[in-house]
Amino acid sequence: MKTGHTLKAVAVPLLLLTLTACGAGDGGSSSDGGDSGNGGYGAPPATGDGDSGGGASGEAPGLRTADTRLGTIVVDDDGMVLYQFDSDDRGSGTSTCEGQCAQNWPSVPGGETPDVDGVSGEVGTITGVDGRSQLTLNGWPLYYYAGDQAPGDLSGQGVGDVWWVLTPEGEPIRD
Repeated sequence: MKTGHTLKAVAVPLLLLTLTACGAGDGGSSSDGGDSGNGGYGAPPATGDGDSGGGASGEAPGLRTADTRLGTIVVDDDGMVLYQFDSDDRGSGTSTCEGQCAQNWPSVPGGETPDVDGVSGEVGTITGVDGRSQLTLNGWPLYYYAGDQAPGDLSGQGVGDVWWVLTPEGEPIRD
Protein backbone atom coordinates (compact mmCIF):
# COMPACT_ATOMS: atom_id res chain seq x y z
CA MET A 1 0.00 0.00 0.00
CA LYS A 2 2.78 2.41 0.81
CA THR A 3 4.24 1.90 -2.68
CA GLY A 4 0.89 2.82 -4.30
CA HIS A 5 0.74 6.09 -2.38
CA THR A 6 4.32 6.91 -3.31
CA LEU A 7 3.57 6.23 -6.97
CA LYS A 8 0.53 8.51 -6.83
CA ALA A 9 2.56 11.20 -5.11
CA VAL A 10 5.01 11.18 -8.00
CA ALA A 11 2.64 10.46 -10.89
CA VAL A 12 0.04 13.16 -10.18
CA PRO A 13 2.49 16.10 -10.11
CA LEU A 14 4.25 14.69 -13.19
CA LEU A 15 0.93 14.46 -15.03
CA LEU A 16 0.04 18.01 -14.03
CA LEU A 17 3.43 19.24 -15.19
CA THR A 18 2.94 17.51 -18.53
CA LEU A 19 -0.54 18.97 -18.98
CA THR A 20 0.58 22.49 -18.13
CA ALA A 21 3.41 22.22 -20.64
CA CYS A 22 0.99 21.19 -23.38
CA GLY A 23 0.72 24.09 -25.76
CA ALA A 24 2.46 26.53 -23.46
CA GLY A 25 4.48 27.89 -26.34
CA ASP A 26 2.92 30.02 -29.02
CA GLY A 27 5.53 30.14 -31.69
CA GLY A 28 7.69 32.83 -30.13
CA SER A 29 5.20 35.36 -28.79
CA SER A 30 5.29 33.79 -25.35
CA SER A 31 7.52 35.28 -22.73
CA ASP A 32 8.66 31.84 -21.62
CA GLY A 33 9.97 30.70 -25.02
CA GLY A 34 7.56 27.73 -24.96
CA ASP A 35 7.53 24.60 -27.02
CA SER A 36 5.12 25.33 -29.89
CA GLY A 37 2.13 23.63 -28.32
CA ASN A 38 3.56 20.28 -27.49
CA GLY A 39 1.48 17.82 -25.54
CA GLY A 40 2.65 14.70 -23.80
CA TYR A 41 0.37 12.13 -25.34
CA GLY A 42 2.19 10.01 -27.92
CA ALA A 43 0.50 8.67 -31.05
CA PRO A 44 -2.34 10.24 -33.00
CA PRO A 45 -5.85 8.99 -32.39
CA ALA A 46 -6.77 5.73 -34.09
CA THR A 47 -9.89 6.21 -36.14
CA GLY A 48 -10.23 2.79 -37.67
CA ASP A 49 -10.11 3.43 -41.40
CA GLY A 50 -6.72 5.05 -41.98
CA ASP A 51 -8.26 8.11 -43.63
CA SER A 52 -7.75 10.41 -40.69
CA GLY A 53 -5.76 10.81 -37.52
CA GLY A 54 -2.34 11.37 -38.95
CA GLY A 55 -2.41 11.28 -42.70
CA ALA A 56 -0.98 7.84 -43.38
CA SER A 57 -3.18 7.35 -46.43
CA GLY A 58 -2.91 10.94 -47.69
CA GLU A 59 -6.65 10.94 -48.37
CA ALA A 60 -8.59 13.89 -46.98
CA PRO A 61 -11.28 13.03 -44.44
CA GLY A 62 -14.71 14.56 -44.86
CA LEU A 63 -15.62 17.52 -42.68
CA ARG A 64 -18.84 17.52 -40.66
CA THR A 65 -20.34 19.37 -37.75
CA ALA A 66 -21.19 18.11 -34.30
CA ASP A 67 -23.21 19.65 -31.50
CA THR A 68 -21.16 19.82 -28.28
CA ARG A 69 -21.13 21.65 -24.96
CA LEU A 70 -19.12 24.35 -26.82
CA GLY A 71 -21.73 24.70 -29.56
CA THR A 72 -21.57 23.40 -33.12
CA ILE A 73 -18.00 22.51 -34.08
CA VAL A 74 -16.11 20.89 -36.97
CA VAL A 75 -15.22 17.20 -36.83
CA ASP A 76 -14.07 14.62 -39.38
CA ASP A 77 -16.17 11.78 -40.87
CA ASP A 78 -15.46 9.66 -37.80
CA GLY A 79 -16.50 12.38 -35.36
CA MET A 80 -12.93 13.17 -34.27
CA VAL A 81 -12.63 16.81 -33.22
CA LEU A 82 -10.44 19.15 -35.29
CA TYR A 83 -8.40 22.04 -33.89
CA GLN A 84 -6.52 25.16 -34.95
CA PHE A 85 -3.27 26.46 -33.43
CA ASP A 86 -2.92 30.13 -32.47
CA SER A 87 0.77 30.10 -33.45
CA ASP A 88 -0.23 29.54 -37.07
CA ASP A 89 -0.89 32.69 -39.08
CA ARG A 90 -4.35 32.40 -40.58
CA GLY A 91 -4.14 32.34 -44.36
CA SER A 92 -0.33 32.21 -44.44
CA GLY A 93 -0.28 28.81 -46.14
CA THR A 94 2.07 27.34 -43.54
CA SER A 95 1.93 25.32 -40.35
CA THR A 96 4.15 26.09 -37.37
CA CYS A 97 3.52 22.78 -35.57
CA GLU A 98 6.55 20.56 -36.08
CA GLY A 99 8.67 18.06 -34.17
CA GLN A 100 7.10 16.96 -30.89
CA CYS A 101 4.18 19.31 -31.52
CA ALA A 102 3.34 17.47 -34.75
CA GLN A 103 3.46 14.13 -32.93
CA ASN A 104 0.93 15.34 -30.38
CA TRP A 105 -1.11 17.43 -32.80
CA PRO A 106 -1.05 15.51 -36.10
CA SER A 107 -2.16 17.42 -39.15
CA VAL A 108 -5.45 16.60 -40.85
CA PRO A 109 -4.44 15.17 -44.23
CA GLY A 110 -5.41 17.03 -47.37
CA GLY A 111 -5.59 15.63 -50.85
CA GLU A 112 -8.64 15.54 -53.06
CA THR A 113 -11.45 17.91 -52.16
CA PRO A 114 -13.09 16.51 -49.03
CA ASP A 115 -16.78 15.81 -48.68
CA VAL A 116 -18.20 18.67 -46.59
CA ASP A 117 -21.50 18.65 -44.68
CA GLY A 118 -22.61 21.67 -42.64
CA VAL A 119 -19.23 23.42 -42.86
CA SER A 120 -19.53 26.87 -44.45
CA GLY A 121 -15.97 28.18 -44.06
CA GLU A 122 -13.56 27.96 -46.98
CA VAL A 123 -11.88 24.54 -47.12
CA GLY A 124 -8.41 24.40 -48.66
CA THR A 125 -5.01 22.77 -48.35
CA ILE A 126 -1.43 23.73 -47.61
CA THR A 127 1.79 21.77 -47.68
CA GLY A 128 2.28 20.70 -44.07
CA VAL A 129 5.60 20.54 -42.22
CA ASP A 130 5.95 16.87 -43.23
CA GLY A 131 5.67 17.80 -46.92
CA ARG A 132 2.19 16.27 -47.24
CA SER A 133 -1.04 18.06 -47.99
CA GLN A 134 -2.87 19.40 -44.90
CA LEU A 135 -6.49 20.56 -44.77
CA THR A 136 -7.31 24.12 -43.80
CA LEU A 137 -10.56 25.77 -42.80
CA ASN A 138 -10.98 29.48 -43.32
CA GLY A 139 -7.19 29.75 -43.63
CA TRP A 140 -6.39 27.80 -40.43
CA PRO A 141 -4.36 24.58 -40.78
CA LEU A 142 -6.32 21.75 -39.12
CA TYR A 143 -5.04 19.29 -36.53
CA TYR A 144 -6.13 16.30 -34.47
CA TYR A 145 -5.17 15.95 -30.81
CA ALA A 146 -3.50 12.72 -29.77
CA GLY A 147 -5.16 13.02 -26.36
CA ASP A 148 -8.61 12.67 -27.93
CA GLN A 149 -9.29 8.95 -27.86
CA ALA A 150 -12.89 8.76 -29.09
CA PRO A 151 -15.24 10.70 -31.35
CA GLY A 152 -16.45 13.84 -29.60
CA ASP A 153 -13.55 14.02 -27.13
CA LEU A 154 -12.68 17.67 -26.52
CA SER A 155 -9.56 17.23 -24.39
CA GLY A 156 -7.50 19.41 -26.72
CA GLN A 157 -9.74 22.45 -26.29
CA GLY A 158 -7.78 25.30 -24.73
CA VAL A 159 -4.58 23.32 -24.20
CA GLY A 160 -1.84 25.83 -23.45
CA ASP A 161 -4.36 28.55 -24.24
CA VAL A 162 -3.43 28.14 -27.94
CA TRP A 163 -5.44 25.16 -29.28
CA TRP A 164 -9.10 25.65 -30.20
CA VAL A 165 -12.01 23.90 -31.88
CA LEU A 166 -13.61 25.68 -34.83
CA THR A 167 -17.13 26.76 -35.73
CA PRO A 168 -18.55 25.63 -39.10
CA GLU A 169 -17.47 29.04 -40.44
CA GLY A 170 -13.87 28.32 -39.43
CA GLU A 171 -13.70 30.62 -36.42
CA PRO A 172 -11.91 29.45 -33.25
CA ILE A 173 -14.06 28.96 -30.15
CA ARG A 174 -11.89 30.30 -27.35
CA ASP A 175 -13.89 29.12 -24.34
